[in-house]
Amino acid sequence: MSEESNELRSMTDLLRSGATLTSLSCPACSSPLFRLKNGDLWCGQCEKRVIVVKEEGEADEAQHLAALSMVEETIMVKMMEINERMRGANDPEELRQLSLLLSGLLENLKGIRALRKR
Repeated sequence: MSEESNELRSMTDLLRSGATLTSLSCPACSSPLFRLKNGDLWCGQCEKRVIVVKEEGEADEAQHLAALSMVEETIMVKMMEINERMRGANDPEELRQLSLLLSGLLENLKGIRALRKR
């Protein structure tokens, strides 16, 4: 299937799921942006959330939130990996180490979520 067909399919799926086509365009690819039901702007071509800023201070805040989101996503992936390793572990020392890692990741996740609420 061609890249153009995939993009059209993605945009069609967005509309079917209740997203609304906006008059805005993606700053990265110039594709039309969609407003999701939760209010987020979404680029169907880039398959990424888009944040619109009006002032330079807002741009800094948007970058800060995007960075926190990326770190949060990485932590969640690592937590799932550790969970899988714990399921297969029988050695008490390995379980202790994995538990310590998981505990540290949970603390980091808690801190990131606190920062996002500010």
